[in-house]
Amino acid sequence: MEYFIVFGLLALSAIFAGLTLGLMSLSTHALARQARLGNMYAQKIVPLRTQGNRLLTTLLLSNVLVNTALSVYLGSIISGVFAVGLATTLIFVFGDIVPQAVFSRHALRLGAYWAPFVHGLMFALWPITSPIGWLLDKLLGVELPTIYSKQELMEIISEHEDSEHSPIDGDEERIVHGALQFSHKKAKDIMTPRMQVATLPASQALDATLRKKIGGDAYSRYPVVDGSPEYVVGILYTKDVLLAADTALVRDICEKTVLRIKPDTLLDTVLARMLKQQLHMAIVRDEQFAMLGVVTMEDIIEEVIQQEILDEDDE
Repeated sequence: MEYFIVFGLLALSAIFAGLTLGLMSLSTHALARQARLGNMYAQKIVPLRTQGNRLLTTLLLSNVLVNTALSVYLGSIISGVFAVGLATTLIFVFGDIVPQAVFSRHALRLGAYWAPFVHGLMFALWPITSPIGWLLDKLLGVELPTIYSKQELMEIISEHEDSEHSPIDGDEERIVHGALQFSHKKAKDIMTPRMQVATLPASQALDATLRKKIGGDAYSRYPVVDGSPEYVVGILYTKDVLLAADTALVRDICEKTVLRIKPDTLLDTVLARMLKQQLHMAIVRDEQFAMLGVVTMEDIIEEVIQQEILDEDDE
């Protein structure tokens, strides 16, 4: 009979020690996120874990009571010094090390399994643990969420991609990295310089020569300049050339709405303005509104996906 009592107390000690480490190691915010995503284990633990200090007080008090009872009981059936050594060994090995090692690796599943038992324990010890938990809440405040920097998030994604247990692949890693970085880049970092931009003069007629040139270039749009190659007055869309008369001038059919941005404009701002105005090209201009270069929607997408977009006409 004595062995059954010792085994029972030791088992309770192991459960309380394991639950203390396992449940308290789980982040309340991570659990809430997993619960919203449908994780049944997290849904069972969230009501417990949100009562952090009361839960901790309950588990620690239960563990202390059981360990004390085990030491006293062993002292009553075994001589003093040997009882202390035996109780210390049993609690240290089987009441702390083993259960905590197990619960630390399977905290979510084991915590959900023992959740009803912990609920009952918290209810039974409520007169003692509730005031202590309330006092700790007032002294320590609420638990703060873990906020990761962009560099940490990128490192986490890389670690997941490297793991054989993660569904994240190399393409997703590259795109997430690009998405996290592109809002810090500026228009001047990705723009095509003015000297490399194909422009059309506003006064040029849409004759056969120009149509042949446009067909050979295979660009979808051209900045239209007037008087100087630096001053843009519109954007010519290649598709509009097909319907225009040969006698028409470039200025007659070009789109007069031009999105102009400063060199230091952040790419997320550029993208937002492009989407709002339904434009795929922005003119990067200086303080005198002279063109420094252009940024296209394709340029921004390439920054996000971290890969060059080539079509059949690119070399």
